Amino acid sequence: MTRVLQAGRKEPHSGTTRSIVVFLHGYGANGADLLGLADVLGEHLPDTLFVAPDAPETIPMMPSGLQWFPIPWIDGSSEEESERGLLAAADDLNAFLDALMVDEDVLPEQVVLFGFSQGTMMALHVGPRREDEVAGIVAFSGRLLRPELLEDEVASRPPVMLIHGDADDVVPPQSLPEAAEALQSAGWKDVYAHVMKGTAHGIAPDGLQVALAFMRDKLGL
Repeated sequence: MTRVLQAGRKEPHSGTTRSIVVFLHGYGANGADLLGLADVLGEHLPDTLFVAPDAPETIPMMPSGLQWFPIPWIDGSSEEESERGLLAAADDLNAFLDALMVDEDVLPEQVVLFGFSQGTMMALHVGPRREDEVAGIVAFSGRLLRPELLEDEVASRPPVMLIHGDADDVVPPQSLPEAAEALQSAGWKDVYAHVMKGTAHGIAPDGLQVALAFMRDKLGL
């Protein structure tokens, strides 16, 4: 049984929803952590609704932080627990996306998944396994999990923009070329990459500008 994800939202500047950006936050944060980006992006995406769901699980010993799934090298969980958590969170997120598109009367090609860190791991896991292709995936500072299974499990190949800081000390910068190689090996044609120079584990202005240009292009704006 899926868990219902609670979500914050920022309405379109124009008052009319023609596209949706779904923010997927990182480990230890919540939806509000990324929703502030809508204030910057919304001026350039005036018909876009921004939605930021909270991850479904609290973190042991960190009750104010949320996680999509346990991370063994951080919390001491087992690989099996992490795998179970990933699959359960994927079901939750898929149910959330399905309901969102019905409620807002939009098609998958009008939806962008925008992830940061663990949220990127979710976006890169869930997006390609959805039969109806979303407009694109913006993947900041994360990793592609289970790359060896991707080719067998892929259901669609949405365009992907990989963005990573070259000074990231949380998720290694090498995760970007590793993800790009795995996606291309699994048949992706539209894989883009941008390295944020001198940036640690975060979202720099140049990265956000690249993400915005990608979203405008893939949403046909």
